[in-house]
Amino acid sequence: MQSLWMIVASFLFACMGVCVKLAAASHSAVEITFWRSFLSLLLMFALVRLRGVPLRTPHWRWHVSRGVVGFVALFAYFYAITLLPLATAVTLNYTSAIFLALYLALAGWRMRTGMLGALAVGLAGVVLLLRPTFHAEQLFGGLVGLASGVLAAGAYFSVRELGARGEPETRTVFYFALVSTVCAGVWLVFDEMRPVDRDSGLLLLGVAGFATFAQLAMTRAYSRGKTLMSAALAYSTVIFSSLAGVLFWGEVLPASAWAAIGLIVLSGIAATHFSRASPVAQD
Repeated sequence: MQSLWMIVASFLFACMGVCVKLAAASHSAVEITFWRSFLSLLLMFALVRLRGVPLRTPHWRWHVSRGVVGFVALFAYFYAITLLPLATAVTLNYTSAIFLALYLALAGWRMRTGMLGALAVGLAGVVLLLRPTFHAEQLFGGLVGLASGVLAAGAYFSVRELGARGEPETRTVFYFALVSTVCAGVWLVFDEMRPVDRDSGLLLLGVAGFATFAQLAMTRAYSRGKTLMSAALAYSTVIFSSLAGVLFWGEVLPASAWAAIGLIVLSGIAATHFSRASPVAQD
């Protein structure tokens, strides 16, 4: 089943998150976004050439919109990781499954009535995770993480549309890396860019490497598998990230946070179960 590629992607994304949190000690979120995108671009260019995939595409508008939205979502996600426990940041980013269901509904897909209940559960989880007892800095980070989930859903919707139009996964990931590199590069023209040493260089390479192969697996899951099933399986990143948070930083979340994470995960799974999609008309 092609959707199972999302489990592979989830593990690799969790590894990426660990590298991001470690690299944040010496680099800003936008710098990490730039190096992640630029190194990924180099890797993808080599892979595209190796596979003989032509770079010319008739769907460049979809690639540009996916790239811009994906860049903002990626920056917001990295920024949230620097402010929050890893499991919390990942969970908020993966509310994308809930928002993806909303996007699909707005695009004309038929949804069962149980979807409303699933979305309500997800909303309750988000409210609980962003509870008022958060410190001010954590609340801001939580809102940034939630914004990354909203934007990521839009990017994943574009990935699905590109897959439906026959775009190869390698070309889709290449153009995302290209657009994201340009966006981050323009930002850094007006911001500080710190030098890269051996240790930080290895971490940044880890961010790019894990992200690139995770993107390939994720793109295959969304373009060839069942969209909402892939979105639900993406929650396995929460499990991997939770284990990493405990292992590397001794992060211990309160019971209410784990309850909120559980509600959000259940919402994503329920959204998959109750969703019945009809094909969207293609251009």
